[in-house]
Amino acid sequence: MPELTSEQLAQRALDLNLLDDRQLQEVWSGFGRRNVPVQEFIQVLLRRELMTNFQLERLLKGERAGFFYGDYKVLYLVAGGTFARVYRAAHKETGVVRALKVLRKRYSDDPQQTEHFCREGMVGMTLRHPNIVPIFEVYSKGLTHFLVMEFVEGHNLREFLRIRKRIAPAEATRLALDMAAALKHALDHGVCHRDMKLTNVLISSRGQAKLVDFGLASTDANLTDESLGERINARTIDYAGLERATGVRKDDLRSDIYFLGVMYYHMLVGRSPLVETRDRITRLSRSRYTDVVPIHQADPTVPRVVAAVVNKAMHLDPERRYQTPGELLTDLHDAYERLSRGEHEAASPAEFESGVPTGWAPAPVPAAASSRSARSVMFVESNPRFQDLLRSAFKKAGYRVLVTSDPQRALARFEEEKLPAAAVVFSASQLGESAVEAFRAFATGERTRELPAILLAEGDTKQLASRLQAELAAHRQLLSMPIKTTHLQQALDKLLEQTAHAAVPQQEGQG
Repeated sequence: MPELTSEQLAQRALDLNLLDDRQLQEVWSGFGRRNVPVQEFIQVLLRRELMTNFQLERLLKGERAGFFYGDYKVLYLVAGGTFARVYRAAHKETGVVRALKVLRKRYSDDPQQTEHFCREGMVGMTLRHPNIVPIFEVYSKGLTHFLVMEFVEGHNLREFLRIRKRIAPAEATRLALDMAAALKHALDHGVCHRDMKLTNVLISSRGQAKLVDFGLASTDANLTDESLGERINARTIDYAGLERATGVRKDDLRSDIYFLGVMYYHMLVGRSPLVETRDRITRLSRSRYTDVVPIHQADPTVPRVVAAVVNKAMHLDPERRYQTPGELLTDLHDAYERLSRGEHEAASPAEFESGVPTGWAPAPVPAAASSRSARSVMFVESNPRFQDLLRSAFKKAGYRVLVTSDPQRALARFEEEKLPAAAVVFSASQLGESAVEAFRAFATGERTRELPAILLAEGDTKQLASRLQAELAAHRQLLSMPIKTTHLQQALDKLLEQTAHAAVPQQEGQG
C-alpha cells in the first residue's frame, strides 16, 4: 500500500475535525508549498502541538473512529486493561484536560457489564475528597460508555515503586495516610473500595496519593468464587482469596484495610508480602495469606512505629485487624508524628509474638521538654472537616494530636496503652449519645477518671449537665458548641495545668 502524501494526511485530519482550515493554512504557509515529505509534515504538526503521536498513528492506519468521545478529543492512551481503556483528552471548546475511562467495545453491548460500569461511575461521582480522583460525568449512549475524571499528572504507585524501588518510612507513611483518609471518606458515604492495589493509587506530581476505581462493593454483590474465572471483572479475586482464608463475607470493609497494609509493606520493604502471580488458583490459595513473612523479618530495620501499624492492618484475624479506616488513620498520624520526631528505632525480637508485633506505648516525654510541647490531646470527632481543623489548630499550638471517630476505640486505647494522650475531647455534635456515654465511661474508668476530659455538645446544655452531674468535675467539663478553637485550647490548657501534678508523674513513668 503506497504511503500517504502530506496533502492526503491533512485531508483525513480535516475530515475528522482533528485540524481546521486555519491551522492547515498556517502549516502550509510555513512550508511555502504543499508538496512536502510526509515525515516533515508530521514533525511540524507534533512540534506545534496541533496533533499527537496517538492521533497521527491512527490516521496513518486509516482509522476513522476513536478520536472523539462526546465533547472530548482524545490526545493519547494512558492505560489499557481488560475492561476499559483510559485516555488523556481535551474538551473541544474549553481545552480542559480530563481522563476518560472508556468501556471496551467487546463489552459495550452487554447490558450487565454496561450497567456495572455506569453504576461504578455514579458511585464515584458521590465522592469528593483530596485523595480520591473525582468523576465528573458518566456518559452512556448507544454503544459508547465512558467516565470523565480528573487527569492526574504523575505515576501510579506500581510505576512509582518501579522507579524508586522502596520508599523511606516517613514518606511511605504519608502516602498511607492519604489512602486511609480516602477510605475513611468513602466509608462515611457508605462506599468500600474493593480493589485496593498499586495501579489504583495515583501519585501526583506533588507527591499526593489519590485513589481511583471506587464503587466495586455495590456493583460486585453477585460475584461468587465460582464465577471469578469467567467474569471480566475479576478485579476482586485477591479479595475473594483473603475472605475465603479468613471466613468473612465478601463485602467486609476490613479487606480494604488489609490490602492498604499490603501496599504499605511493599513501599517500606520494596517487595509485596503476597506472592505476585496471574494464576487464579494461587491467588485464591489460603497459603498466600497465611505464609506472609512478617515485616520485621523481611526487613529488621523497619522502624517499630510503622511495623506495628503494618502488622495490625494485615492481621489475618479480622477481629484483631483495624476495624475501620478511621482507626488506621489515627495510628498512621501517630506513627508519622513519631517518625518526624526521629523515632526510627527498629523493634527488638522480644516485641513480637508469633510474628505479630505488639502495639507501642507513647514516647516518654523528655525531661527538658516544655510543658506545652509535652502535652497531647485525643479528639473524638466524626466530621472530617472538623478533624482537620482541630488537628491543624492544636498542632500549631504545640500539641501532639490524635484523632478518632469511634468513641469506643478511644476508650479501648486507654485500656491497651499507657496514657496515649494527656486529655480527651469528646464531640457530641455528630456522634450524639455515643460520645456522651463514652465521656461518662471515661469519667468512671479506673485508668481514666483522673485525666482531663471535655465534652462538646450543641445548643442548651443545661439538661445534659443535669444528667452528667456525677461525671462533671474540675478536670472534666461540658462546653457548648459552636466554640472557637482558641477558646477550646484555653479551656484545655487550664485543665492540663490544674492536673499537671498528676499527669507528669504518669508520663515520666512510661518506657
